[in-house]
Amino acid sequence: MVKVVYEVVEHDGGWAYKFNNVFSETFRTHEAARAAATRAAAEQRVPGRTEVIQFEDGQGNWREETVRGTDRPSTEVVDKGKR
Repeated sequence: MVKVVYEVVEHDGGWAYKFNNVFSETFRTHEAARAAATRAAAEQRVPGRTEVIQFEDGQGNWREETVRGTDRPSTEVVDKGKR
């Protein structure tokens, strides 16, 4: 199972959360960033519909696969920031 970890960090004069070095928008407060990360983590766990998706892989080839709506990652929010 895939695990998605959102990390709450200081960013751009405020606070944000990030996953794989990609930052969310900047929030004015630490608490707002943590709440947004918690919401994002919860949304990742919500099942959806089974869909056929198309995507470009790292080599530039287009792929098609069916993804189950119940195949959701586990999630975690890591908060190493000051409060």
